[in-house]
Amino acid sequence: MSQDGDAGQSADALSMGSRRKAAHLRVPFAFVALAVCQCACTLVFTVDIILELWSTQRDIFHLGLELTATLGLFIGAFFGVHWVSRLLRKQEDMTRSLTAASGVLSDLMASYFRQWSLTSAEIDVATFTIKGFSIAETAAMRKSTEGTVKSHLNAIYRKAGVQGRGQLVSVLVEDLLNTPLLGEDKAPH
Repeated sequence: MSQDGDAGQSADALSMGSRRKAAHLRVPFAFVALAVCQCACTLVFTVDIILELWSTQRDIFHLGLELTATLGLFIGAFFGVHWVSRLLRKQEDMTRSLTAASGVLSDLMASYFRQWSLTSAEIDVATFTIKGFSIAETAAMRKSTEGTVKSHLNAIYRKAGVQGRGQLVSVLVEDLLNTPLLGEDKAPH
């Protein structure tokens, strides 16, 4: 693969990573902004209630209504912060698990590629194939012809001892399913 192709793919990957990080940061920012807004409203209502208590003219119904609204706003803010915090922690845990699985798959693919003695071009084609790209898409990304990609695929299938894409992916999936994602010392008991 040409260096220009590598640079373009790296820039695309970097751009996608930046967008994911930006989206990940937007959620907490929006959440913080909402929580601050709720707290500010609670403060305004609380100050209003205190001022009405010091006032000589008190409307008990209005005061009760504001007190109820303030209490509801405070409880809503508290539980909102609690639940969103839990969801963010769960998302972080899931991201860690996905990263671990991705790392295991990458390691497994590299191991098989070495075992099968694939060339660097075959490794590129095999990786794109396993990721689900078509022959035409793979050829476009590698800036080569579809015939070249088909030739590489035939060599990959021969070296791997499989008949096609499905069996190639199956070899990896079967091995991945038998590979623990967590070390023995980190596995939940």
